[in-house]
Amino acid sequence: MMRPLTDNAFVYSFLRDPSAIFGGVLLVIFALCALFAPLIAPMDPYDLTSIDLGNFLLSPAWMEGGSLSFPLGTDDQGRGILSTILFGLRTSLLVGFSVVIVSSVLGIVFGMVGGYYGGLLDAFIMRCADTVFSFSTTLLAILLLGVFESRNIWTVVFAICIAGWVKYARTIRGSVLEVKENAYVTAAKASGARDFRILFRHILPNVLPPVFVLMAVDLAVVIMLESTLSFLGVGVPITEPSLGMMISIGKNYIYAGMWWMVLFPGLTLILLVVAINLFSDWFRDEMNPKLAKQA
Repeated sequence: MMRPLTDNAFVYSFLRDPSAIFGGVLLVIFALCALFAPLIAPMDPYDLTSIDLGNFLLSPAWMEGGSLSFPLGTDDQGRGILSTILFGLRTSLLVGFSVVIVSSVLGIVFGMVGGYYGGLLDAFIMRCADTVFSFSTTLLAILLLGVFESRNIWTVVFAICIAGWVKYARTIRGSVLEVKENAYVTAAKASGARDFRILFRHILPNVLPPVFVLMAVDLAVVIMLESTLSFLGVGVPITEPSLGMMISIGKNYIYAGMWWMVLFPGLTLILLVVAINLFSDWFRDEMNPKLAKQA
């Protein structure tokens, strides 16, 4: 007989935390909006055949001069703000999850190899990490993006990953240095197990919880960084939707009274980051109960 879902301690803890529920539900809503943007958006803001310059800077639907076809108004190209936000969410979440996954995989591999083998290999990896860590992530990403002749979403992901793997490598390395001295690792070595099996069968499962927490927290940071790069004009190209780029364009019209071009994408970005942070705070406490007791 299947146990009730609430019998699971992890789920039970989640259902007892209102902020975690709010953050989780909001995050799911944003994810669904991004995933099904082509189906639920009133228009494709990057389809030239669906854009009419006659809809230039229309007010939100409830204001004078607004149109029900554009509930949140339009921008300087005649694109619906609501539709552009929905497609911009896809870019933010795609870049965010891609960077977190790629950076964590690279960091796990480098951190495990350095921590397990030690010696010159460990010293080389850590000195590389220290060198990258000494630069501002934003400035390093801007520098790398300036090198590319053409930019797209994946060049942005690559540029952020170059700086993003370091925190994961340092976290994993510290955990590996502690775990590799445990009795079960020593027993595995004595039984003749290969290093690959020891690393991925015995060590990796025991060092992953801190990485999961770091991934949850880092997701919000990466999304903000992508928006910052797009706001500065060095992120995704203008042909791609981006919340940061929407805010950058809207700031040129805010003193002319077109506040909706900044308010709605800015509010969306804030709510997305808040949702991730609320969920990641709960997740961090679940992965490390000592932190929750100290709080």
